[in-house]
Amino acid sequence: MEMDGCGNGKEISHGKKQSIRKSVLRERDSLSAEARERGDILLTERILGHQWFYRSEYFLCYVSYGSEISTRSILTEALKAGKKVYVPKVLQDNVPEMDFFRIESLRELLTGYKGIPEPAGDTERYACAPETAERTLMLMPGVAFDSFRNRIGYGKGFYDRYLADNPLLQMRAIAVGYRCQLLRELPFSDTDMKPYQIICV
Repeated sequence: MEMDGCGNGKEISHGKKQSIRKSVLRERDSLSAEARERGDILLTERILGHQWFYRSEYFLCYVSYGSEISTRSILTEALKAGKKVYVPKVLQDNVPEMDFFRIESLRELLTGYKGIPEPAGDTERYACAPETAERTLMLMPGVAFDSFRNRIGYGKGFYDRYLADNPLLQMRAIAVGYRCQLLRELPFSDTDMKPYQIICV
């Protein structure tokens, strides 16, 4: 399902978000191998056929981990197509923050923050500017989504802060997941940044 409308929701507690996270992650973790493979294939087809992917020169994409919908084939095809591919790394200084570093092969990835595959962090960082943002596609993960483009992530706020710092990318951000992650309506807060589209398959 794909959405690009906006809507309103009610501010509710952090505890409610945590409850939703646990419930949706439990359901996502329990998906059968067949359902997972079908979703992975469908997402790959949707993204590779998306006009934003076709027109993009810069591709920012999370590296799937655990029970997340897979981005491996998408990343591989983006590299084959000659796109400039950047993946996230958590920089654990005083306050952990996330930035995107360029890779030229998935073999460059190392085990990083919480076991997630990450780049070493010694290559080119993505630099957001008006002339690059309009040629960029960003795929972002999440735990739960709704039809108003609200998103609940994993609770650390990495993508919310990154989009707040790079607002031009919000118009080029697509959040992706399995259909079981799409709920009717989610709680949200003032610091939550909405992706421009949500694709759940």
